[in-house]
Amino acid sequence: MSNEQDLEQIELSIEQAKSHIDKMHSMQKLTTNPDFIKIMLEGYFEKEASRLVLLKADSNMQTAENQLQITKSIDAIGYVRQYFNVIMQFGRMSQSAMENDQRTREELLAEG
Repeated sequence: MSNEQDLEQIELSIEQAKSHIDKMHSMQKLTTNPDFIKIMLEGYFEKEASRLVLLKADSNMQTAENQLQITKSIDAIGYVRQYFNVIMQFGRMSQSAMENDQRTREELLAEG
């Protein structure tokens, strides 16, 4: 691969890393926002999850249809939480990758 192609690839990688880092920073801001904390972190991830787990054991909710709906709702909470965690994980990994890419870019520019 030529230096020019290498530089193009590195620039693309840096831009993708910046996008992941930007999302991570947005997620970090959200997790300190009192409204987000009240609605999502406490309300959805804690209180709603607990309510659904208790509902799953409720004797009035034992039909297959009710159990399936409750399970789907519990799964949805897990998927949203996992999505938030992935945003943070990609952001952290991208910070490291971007630093390496920036060093490589500087080396390539010095060579050519």
